[in-house]
Amino acid sequence: MTVRLGLGTYRCPDVAGAAQMAAARGADWVDTAPNYAGGRAEMSLAAALTAHPNLCVSTKVGFVPAGAGHIGLRAGALSPADVECGHCLAPDYIAWQLARTCLMLGREPDLVFVHNPEHACSEAEIIDRLFNAFLALEEACSRQIIGAYGVATWRGFGSGLFDVRTLIDLATKAGGPNHHLWAIQLPVSLVHLKPVAQALDGHGPLADALAAGLEVFASAPLHGGEIPAMVTPELSELIAPGKTPAEVALAVVASALGVKRVLLSTGKPEHWTRAVEAVGGPPLSPDVLRRVVDVLGT
Repeated sequence: MTVRLGLGTYRCPDVAGAAQMAAARGADWVDTAPNYAGGRAEMSLAAALTAHPNLCVSTKVGFVPAGAGHIGLRAGALSPADVECGHCLAPDYIAWQLARTCLMLGREPDLVFVHNPEHACSEAEIIDRLFNAFLALEEACSRQIIGAYGVATWRGFGSGLFDVRTLIDLATKAGGPNHHLWAIQLPVSLVHLKPVAQALDGHGPLADALAAGLEVFASAPLHGGEIPAMVTPELSELIAPGKTPAEVALAVVASALGVKRVLLSTGKPEHWTRAVEAVGGPPLSPDVLRRVVDVLGT
């Protein structure tokens, strides 16, 4: 399976410049959210998306962008409690946010993730929250406002609040057998190795997504830039001799079973070029991945 590098825009200081840089170097995907870059990330991508019509874009619904709370409140899409919480997955808000997203991007998004559905949500509420969000997103797909949807979560899978099978069941209930649930996004890195370890044993979100035919987007592969400093010469020698710490870390993520796309936030051409090579190179063997898990734990 070919793994591709995608541009992530979380914590990206210059979203517009990074998108133009990545697209000029063959990137085919950029991932964003309305609340990134102080609420300006989607608008910052518009020029690159216009200049590179083959560049796909995924965004998210859930968190209320900075400065948009009072606008959503006046529009009737948000309640005062939603504004205070800063997160909402009510159908009216999803519809309002998708319309706003299309205006900001200058086009319809290819994929929309439900963003951290576990945020401020109890175990008793999560299934209804996801189902209602899926209903709204299936409606958006039927109206061709978006191409597909998914779930981007930081801790939903790891906490046991939901699993891939649950998501598939809810999507089927919301949209029938031809539902538009297409992808999941979760952190996979040398810090977040549990999904890798689970996949090696044939279970967990990565293995389940692969079995269900869902795309897997691996986020935070360098853990906000912290991981390269954590990679010792001994670990580099174990994983990929002769490679930089960042390349070593990216190789582990790209080699995890089921991962289809690795999202990296960078605006530096040299970093992008080396990351493309690291992600697209021959995958590490399961034996190497098991040794990494044994050394670092989960």
